[in-house]
Amino acid sequence: MSIFHRLPLRLSCVAALLLTATAFAQPLPATDARGLPTLAPLVNEVTPAVVNISVVTRTPMEDNPLFRDPFFRRFFGVPEQQQQQSEQAAGSGVIIDAARGYVLTNNHVIKDAERAIVTLKDRRQFTAKLVGTDPGTDIAVLKIEATGLSALKLGDSDHLQVGDYVLAIGNPFGIGQTVTSGIVSALGRSGLSVEGYEDFIQTDASINPGNSGGALVNLRGELIGINTAIIGPAGGNVGIGFAVPSNMARAVMNQIVRFGEVRRGRLGIEMGDLTPALAKKLAVGTLDGALISTVQPGSPAEKAGLREGDVVTALNGRPIRHAAELRARLGLTAIGEEVEMRINRGGATRTLRTRVAPPDVSSGEGQAIAQLPGMRVIQIQRGSPLHQRLQGGGLVVSAVEQNSAAWVAGFRPGDIIYAVNRRRIQSAGELQTALRGAKSYTVGLLRGDFNLTIILR
Repeated sequence: MSIFHRLPLRLSCVAALLLTATAFAQPLPATDARGLPTLAPLVNEVTPAVVNISVVTRTPMEDNPLFRDPFFRRFFGVPEQQQQQSEQAAGSGVIIDAARGYVLTNNHVIKDAERAIVTLKDRRQFTAKLVGTDPGTDIAVLKIEATGLSALKLGDSDHLQVGDYVLAIGNPFGIGQTVTSGIVSALGRSGLSVEGYEDFIQTDASINPGNSGGALVNLRGELIGINTAIIGPAGGNVGIGFAVPSNMARAVMNQIVRFGEVRRGRLGIEMGDLTPALAKKLAVGTLDGALISTVQPGSPAEKAGLREGDVVTALNGRPIRHAAELRARLGLTAIGEEVEMRINRGGATRTLRTRVAPPDVSSGEGQAIAQLPGMRVIQIQRGSPLHQRLQGGGLVVSAVEQNSAAWVAGFRPGDIIYAVNRRRIQSAGELQTALRGAKSYTVGLLRGDFNLTIILR
């Protein structure tokens, strides 16, 4: 394509930007000395709050079968402890509290980090302290001790619309701070992972490896997302990037700062999406909402009057488009907090209120798991409500030490383990046997009302 084809396209984009900003009362782009539209003042304002994060991790060196022979190890002087090698990776983060030095980033950026170094735009460097992580939303909070910081204001991601203009700021491929632009391509994206709480913003602003944990900002300079993932056949950008909405990141951050983790409760429901056939059968007249497929006996949901076949169309006044959205928002609701659900039952609208309850778990010390240091489990008793719910039993995680191997892997007290590599687990012995020998595992568990998968390597 020649440059003559490109120039009109760029001018058209600028014109559209001006018209859109005017129509929605957004701040107009500034103009430079020549009278040309520019986003430079906005970029200069927000980029000091976006940081580079360099992490150092330790990984075991490749194992040689001969090293497993004690005689061979003694004869050749091979150390008994397995050697490890250092690996360095780069990511991004966003300062969201200048006074306390809090930095938002992705959990996968700092997972397994032995040390994390935060580099500011002015090139100052600080060793970061990990405040806490939430693998379910892929959010982590770091803290640095520094003065003269700039922070981004958290915007309201619920006000985003498809077509809104956004900037993505981060450290792609470790080359240094980079700004790209685009629009909001879609909202409420889910189904990108077998684990976690997903309600992604999709954007065509270029996001590449190293952008993870960086900022997605609107034209007001507000943080409306934490850049997290891309879809790219070769690992590079093809115009499909995803960000955790700022409202989700805010809820996670508040719990991490308060508790060091996200404490999730339960309502006692299972849910799914509507199909045209189900919508017609239930006389709801729309495909939007989350269909309640199961209500557990004695649960807060049952006590509030929720029934199988109800369709939840709004939570706390905010519309629900699908089951993944309801799942994500309930997963960020604090234990003890009241929720208001608007439901459609047979074409009639009702409003129900209930409170999120603590996980339904047993008490006791539990049994340690050698392959997951720091975690203890209790076998679910036959005939108990939990046993009936799982239709075959399982294990309750009774305790997890913070920063232990099990904690870093993502296990939390109250988790209910029911499968390893898709095979049912009913006792601690079965769990230890299943975790012995293989190089990687997928652990199926229930957390509150939701199924999650934790991948161990």
